[in-house]
Amino acid sequence: MSGNCPATGAPTRNQRLSDGMREMLDGYLSIDQYGLIGNLHTAAMVGMDGSIDFMCWPEFDSPSVFCRLLDKDKGGHFAITPAHASTTSKQQYLPFSNVLSTKFLCEDGVGVVTDFMHRPRPHSRSHRHMMPWLVRGVEVIRGEMTFDLECFPAFDYARTTHTLDLNRVEDAERARPQWHADDAQNSIFQSVFLHWDQAEQNTESYNGTERAVFTPAVVQHSEGLGNTSNAADREAQTAVHAMDLRYVVGCMGGGAGDGACPLVRLTAADHGGKLGQGVTSRFTLCEGQRVFFVLRTVPDVGVAALRAGGGSSNDVAAYLAKYDPALSMKYVETLLEDTLLYWLGWIRSCTYFGRWLENVERSALILKLLTYEPTGAVVAAVTFSLPEAIGDAGRNWDYRFTWVRDSAFTMYAFMRLGLNKEAKKYMEFVGRLCREKNPDGGLQIMYTLRGGREMAELELRHLSGYRNCAPVRIGNGAADHLQLDIYGELLDAVYLYNKFSQPLSYDEWVNIRALVDYVCANYNQPDMGIWEVRGQRQNFTYSKVQCWVAIDRGLRLVDKRDFPCHDKERWRQTRDALYEEIMDRAWNSDLEMFTQSYESTDTLDAAVLAMPLVFFCAGTDPRFVKTMRRIMLPPHHGGLTANNLVFRYNAVHTDDGLNGEEGTFSLCTFWLAEALSRASTADITLLYKAQVIIDEMIMYGNHVGLFSEEIDKSGKHLGNFPQAFTHIALISAAFNVDRALKSNKHRP
Repeated sequence: MSGNCPATGAPTRNQRLSDGMREMLDGYLSIDQYGLIGNLHTAAMVGMDGSIDFMCWPEFDSPSVFCRLLDKDKGGHFAITPAHASTTSKQQYLPFSNVLSTKFLCEDGVGVVTDFMHRPRPHSRSHRHMMPWLVRGVEVIRGEMTFDLECFPAFDYARTTHTLDLNRVEDAERARPQWHADDAQNSIFQSVFLHWDQAEQNTESYNGTERAVFTPAVVQHSEGLGNTSNAADREAQTAVHAMDLRYVVGCMGGGAGDGACPLVRLTAADHGGKLGQGVTSRFTLCEGQRVFFVLRTVPDVGVAALRAGGGSSNDVAAYLAKYDPALSMKYVETLLEDTLLYWLGWIRSCTYFGRWLENVERSALILKLLTYEPTGAVVAAVTFSLPEAIGDAGRNWDYRFTWVRDSAFTMYAFMRLGLNKEAKKYMEFVGRLCREKNPDGGLQIMYTLRGGREMAELELRHLSGYRNCAPVRIGNGAADHLQLDIYGELLDAVYLYNKFSQPLSYDEWVNIRALVDYVCANYNQPDMGIWEVRGQRQNFTYSKVQCWVAIDRGLRLVDKRDFPCHDKERWRQTRDALYEEIMDRAWNSDLEMFTQSYESTDTLDAAVLAMPLVFFCAGTDPRFVKTMRRIMLPPHHGGLTANNLVFRYNAVHTDDGLNGEEGTFSLCTFWLAEALSRASTADITLLYKAQVIIDEMIMYGNHVGLFSEEIDKSGKHLGNFPQAFTHIALISAAFNVDRALKSNKHRP
């Protein structure tokens, strides 16, 4: 089935774009050279060379299928990349969406790889349910281009072997889908986003002649994630399912190929990881030709689960009709259109129209991608064990869980943008956590995406880590930390939810009241702090401030809603006493700064920048202004700021229980910008400084506007990626600085 552009043989390892892009970092891409796609259940990272190097499947916290990002040899990947190195790559999201487009340009042609995971279109008549597929479309829009495909899965964090079966697809004859005139006239997909003119009627396609089935061995592990009493967590965190790769090929009349479809074949190939064979393909496309590749869990897995649960033959037939439809070019294009319209419809609800609109909308879209749809929980990042410092510092953690802190801040960000449905969903999740509190009446600092409490930390010693930065950890040993700041962040978000979104119910108030009582009884305990240090507990200033916030917001709710509270006077006395204590014990009058903790009286911590953000003090308070100005000094002069980027603390001189240095913390940089805007009522030049910092921080975002946790001295991204905390802080800083600029008549 080849036209003027026949297939050109088997892939070779020399002259490939991907090899050239990875050469400088010994086989790895920079962390900031990735875009993200997802379906609110899981996500995948797509490199600028067209390679998916990280994907956990089928949930965020399920074992990885591809994790070349953490081991270039054993990790596994799914690459579609030009065969020759003399190619330039560009990557962008299609407008108002999380559909990722990677464009490859050379003298002979321009090709595009379009990656997405399906989201059902709102009010769709044909696709009311989500198809849990990873879809990769490849097309040429000028000239011709040869591509190499490599699909080498490494199941179960590259711990499990698998077998490959290349099954012949019997029904591989060409099909001629009939395009409807009303579709061609009304579809955004056809008229704006894609390069095909589907008003053409002589469109031809055929299903791939092979289906690659990857079947992993059944292996049980005695430790680590999945060894939990929570059945839902156990099912997700041990999900290692057989997957298959299928494809459909199409072409248009009038193109360089004269309407003939190209030849695409999958070939079995060995992989250096020695876990099992993968598949490769080299194919050439001309203008007007396209291939869609679909990777999914094989339907047999769902059928087996139905039968194990007592499902009838009718149930099985209904399941297959729903999740195993006939693959065709028309069907996959409809899934893409559904996905585009889903994201467009969602972001249209955003009410922010300030100067950083594009960046705020992108951050909102990323935060939505990090939301786990079944519960409303927000994952801190989709990745695990990306290092906070290159070397052997060991600052590598698993962020595929929901922190009370991060989720509360996310709820605040969504409400600021008018996206109240997400806030309501998370409030339901919070309500569940509050009904299942710890025996002492408190909350854990973090939970699994389904509200579970167990996430045992385990080192995967067989993986070398990103750029050989071991260890690679799954699970998180900080789950049982005491971090008292979470109550202030949660109560502040609840207060704003009651104010801007929906009034609290009585049952919700009862849960909140119990949390305020807990804070009043425990605020004087030392804890591990917002930065989750693994050293000694201390009386961290930020934690004390947030305890004050928790009690203050509880009192505000009582005053505004007249909720019953027998301990109102005790709350008030505790709040006021705590305020005096912070001002007395956290203030170093010699250095004229708020300190990191009551114990570390000469240590500076950027977390105190949040003081005016939570209305603990005014941004113009002399004590705060002096602290902020000290933070703005370079580290060698006792500050925390370098090149307008802020370190959270001096990791060299601070005992946090870990070794080595780390990069600047992006969250703290945005906090500085917001704090400057709060202080600018007394000094207008600070507002200009705030705007400069936001503009420069946006410059540090990657090519599609994503941010990791940290930025190193050379401007490279460090830590898990993309990081919810950073995008939350961007939204908050943009919203508040923009408001300050608009309200100031003497704008700088």
